[in-house]
Amino acid sequence: MICRKYFSNFLVKQNFTSSKLILTSLTKNCSMTAQSVKLNSFSRRKNSNTDIGWILLVLPISAFGLGTWQVRRKIWKENLIQELKTKTTLPALDFPENEEELSNLEYRRVKVVGEFDHSKELYIGPRSCLTDGGAENSNGLFSGSTKSGYYVITPFKLSNKPFSILVNRGWVPMKNKHPASRISGQVTGEIELEGVVRLTEPRPQFVSKNVADSRFWAYRDLEAMSNLVDSEPIMIDAVVECSIPGGPVGGQTNISLRNEHVSYIITWYGLAIATGYMWYAKYSHALRSIIK
Repeated sequence: MICRKYFSNFLVKQNFTSSKLILTSLTKNCSMTAQSVKLNSFSRRKNSNTDIGWILLVLPISAFGLGTWQVRRKIWKENLIQELKTKTTLPALDFPENEEELSNLEYRRVKVVGEFDHSKELYIGPRSCLTDGGAENSNGLFSGSTKSGYYVITPFKLSNKPFSILVNRGWVPMKNKHPASRISGQVTGEIELEGVVRLTEPRPQFVSKNVADSRFWAYRDLEAMSNLVDSEPIMIDAVVECSIPGGPVGGQTNISLRNEHVSYIITWYGLAIATGYMWYAKYSHALRSIIK
């Protein structure tokens, strides 16, 4: 009876010890599993941050590329402006026999002989007076300066052709818009003048539409203007040397193209430097790990 009791106690102790060992083993396994999960999670986060870093590297690279593109645009724009200046100062050509040739002669000077028809004057504006191919006061339209005025467009009957063309005689201030205020400049009879060939232009952004039957125009629409005054859709800008005292100021060919590429270059290169530095400060460890 006593032996049976001791044997029973022994079995209980053995079962308790075994249970304790199993519990300890399970606790260790759970701890190791938790650590493994943490390490895997940390590794995934690290890899994810590295992947995002490589994606963000597109920002400084793109900004640098755009800055370089603006450098090329600046060179192109300056060459274009110089080309236009050169064209407007070349010796004048005779008015071509074939009028279609004029489409290839924009900004070239041509010589014409004929007579003005002042009764059909048209006006383009408001505009600022141009000097040496650029605005005297402002490069934009609708200048608020006291120099704001209009271009006077007058039909010109060619002596050696059976038709008329349009001549931009030049700029007049607002107060001299009406012909009666500049009688001395309304030249009559046959004259010879030089002018720069101009083609029609599309409607500029933010500029109001032209009114077809009006004497006042917002931009150069040669087809509509010529239909109104019964001329060919051909226009020349009278050169400054052909200005008449008391009349419009010639030389109103605008070759001062918008050129703001320097500010764009500074903006894009500055953005490339800033974003590049921020990327290096945060993700340089990824770069070092690749180099190693």
